[in-house]
Amino acid sequence: MASSSSIPQFFVWGIDQTAYGPVELPALISWVKDERVTPETWVFATKDEAWQKACDIPELQMFIRKKTSASTGSASPEGFNTGALRRVKILAAMSEEQLARFAQFMQIEQVPQWTVIVKQGDPGDTMYLILQGELRVRMNVAGKETILATLGAGDFFGDISLFDHGPRAADVVANADSVVLKISSVAFEELAKKAPELATPFLRAIGQTLSARIRADNKRYADSVKMTS
Repeated sequence: MASSSSIPQFFVWGIDQTAYGPVELPALISWVKDERVTPETWVFATKDEAWQKACDIPELQMFIRKKTSASTGSASPEGFNTGALRRVKILAAMSEEQLARFAQFMQIEQVPQWTVIVKQGDPGDTMYLILQGELRVRMNVAGKETILATLGAGDFFGDISLFDHGPRAADVVANADSVVLKISSVAFEELAKKAPELATPFLRAIGQTLSARIRADNKRYADSVKMTS
């Protein structure tokens, strides 16, 4: 796995049991700052030809110390900091303890650029929460791509799939390398049974966001009618 380049490169062992890389030091530092790499993340340094925890890599220690001292989030069982969950607007009102417990029902996934996360017409049973990156929602009409929306950190999609396993209404594609959290309908049912005090505000926050979207769509439709009348 060693690099023939004189520039040190690194591979990062993700919590999905996949090695990501090679990446150069500036990119790796940005991952530390974005909490994609934690002090306990295993990193392979090509110059040393060895796997080490991020906190033991000299080039990262300064940035990890700064992040550790500044962060008050507790680590979730999946290995990512619960502070990252606050990027998702519908989770912002939860306490650290609630976020840590909520994370137990989620799965994290790193999505490379151009990946089609969900495909129009496919059955779905999973909701996605965006921690990092940018995604586009698109439909193919007469062979031409139509962009319906652009989503970023803090947004979510696929919520209807928690209740209706019907076909996806559109494609969702990663515009850039992204990190998402997934909750399946099965996991949500388990959440509702084991932690209803978390499931209820989670549903309420989804409902409030959907209501705001519907009102905005209704206003746009009313405005367009006025313009054509």
